[in-house]
Amino acid sequence: MSANETVEITGHLMDHGILSRVLDDIREYGGDYTIDRFDVGRDTDDASHAVISVIAEDDEALQRLLMRLQTRGVNQVDPGTAEVTEAEQDGVFPDRFYSTTNLETRVRIDGTWLHVQNPEMDCGLVLERGADGRAARVYTLPMSDVRAGMLVITGADGIHVSVPVPDASGEAFGFMESEVSSEKPQAVLVRQVADGMREAKAAGRKVLWVGGPGVVHTGAAPAMVAMVHAGFVDVLFAGNALATHDIESALYGTSLGVDLAMGRGVEHGHEHHIRAINTIRKAGSIRAAVESGVLTGGIMHALVTHDKEFVLVGSVRDDGPLPDVYTDVIEGQRAMRGQLQDVGFCLMVATMLHSVATGNILPASIPLVCVDINPATVTKLADRGSSQARGIVTDVGLFLEQLAVELVPEYRRS
Repeated sequence: MSANETVEITGHLMDHGILSRVLDDIREYGGDYTIDRFDVGRDTDDASHAVISVIAEDDEALQRLLMRLQTRGVNQVDPGTAEVTEAEQDGVFPDRFYSTTNLETRVRIDGTWLHVQNPEMDCGLVLERGADGRAARVYTLPMSDVRAGMLVITGADGIHVSVPVPDASGEAFGFMESEVSSEKPQAVLVRQVADGMREAKAAGRKVLWVGGPGVVHTGAAPAMVAMVHAGFVDVLFAGNALATHDIESALYGTSLGVDLAMGRGVEHGHEHHIRAINTIRKAGSIRAAVESGVLTGGIMHALVTHDKEFVLVGSVRDDGPLPDVYTDVIEGQRAMRGQLQDVGFCLMVATMLHSVATGNILPASIPLVCVDINPATVTKLADRGSSQARGIVTDVGLFLEQLAVELVPEYRRS
């Protein structure tokens, strides 16, 4: 092994298992290490600090290892200056491009540190120079959007990441020390999620919801409507299913043909979802159906009447789909990214597909809570790199009912 670099990391390295994961990564990538210095925090709130010499077979292997370690918040002691390479093809990054994390990132170019705009994982970093030739800005860009001639950061030199500092106050997200909360007092969890949403709104930030059809199937749509009316839903990411079943419920009182009041199927109910889609397609769009009086209730109706944003991205299994649904997933991703500005809190409910998709594009600085009856949904988020994701394993319908009561005191479901 001939390539080496000295790196450092600061944080709760022992009690959160971070150091062991860092060392496992080094071995997994075929490298070796020596721990040059390790200062252990004395008190519970004190951070630890480690300096590690990392050794790899060659420079290419070292660069890939350094990029991997940065997903854990590890930085080079002497980061140097970033290397820049011009892209030669549309939709193709140069070899050795820096693969981004969703952590707050800075890049040193021409002796100046620049903050990376819109941190997002699994993208590249693009440099723009001003008219004077000096570095003007650095931003993340997905592979599909890179164009020949763009200046792309390559290698791990000149890059510094920062891990969000946990809230030590014990408020809002103090409860989320474990990745998945399944056996904790539900009322406490609901209250703390509500506090997080209130804090985001008080700071002038938006609350982003990511929802699946379970919101409607469990009978929780009225609770979500109440929260839209109260201003706690600013943006919704979903698929064709949530919107379709919500509209079916508004038009026919059923969800997938099941009467939501009686809990049983109705005659010809299996047709309701496709007839609901056809009704909206005839109107031209969800907004047009609301404005013409065709659609008079439900989640989508509330979003339109309060002029809130929603992005619906479809999949190969969709019926119809609704005219508002993005059927080109790349265009759908772009539409989702376009709604992330000023988001200060994200709540994901009853959807693995859209939760993972949203987690992939969210900066790590945005608090993220996932509520699902299946703990694998939250585990998948964490495995994909959304380290800030915290989960509550419970019935989504009951959770949203309780959340509505907490946020909208006048809301009481009979």
